[in-house]
Amino acid sequence: MAEKIDSKIVGRAWVYGNNVDTDVIIPARYLSTSDPAALAPHCMEDIDESFAASVRPGDVIVAGGNFGCGSSREHAPIAIKANGVSCVIAASYARIFYRNAINIGLPILECPDASAEGAISKGDELEVDIASGSIKNKTNGRTFSAAPAPEFLTLMLAAGGLVPYVRARLETPR
Repeated sequence: MAEKIDSKIVGRAWVYGNNVDTDVIIPARYLSTSDPAALAPHCMEDIDESFAASVRPGDVIVAGGNFGCGSSREHAPIAIKANGVSCVIAASYARIFYRNAINIGLPILECPDASAEGAISKGDELEVDIASGSIKNKTNGRTFSAAPAPEFLTLMLAAGGLVPYVRARLETPR
């Protein structure tokens, strides 16, 4: 069975508003493939042309409410993860995006306080602990608390998502 993920994340913030839908996360014109490497360069291009070229491994997306609304495609969290984003923090998520993110192993936290106007600005350095739900803005000193991920979800994330998690569980003698 996979080990727990390294729940401590440090990265720069990429901040977006409410109702960021899957069509701006990964535009439909690129959906002829589900290859992460092919999707990554187009992630967020219709809302932030600089994102894919400037995002660094470990960075964090912070957004308002209803993040990932729109279609049910798993391409959106795949494109985000393929760019090296370590975590998404939002005030709330569209249900299907939330589930797709977990299924493909993209850590997400729900924290309306961290997503509030002025709490975190683009480029702020964040320190996030997925296991405890703590979020610290190292740039302005503010701290926030999200509900921590349950242990089975951290194990699923560590395995790389639902399919690898189930595969490992089936291979582990009881």
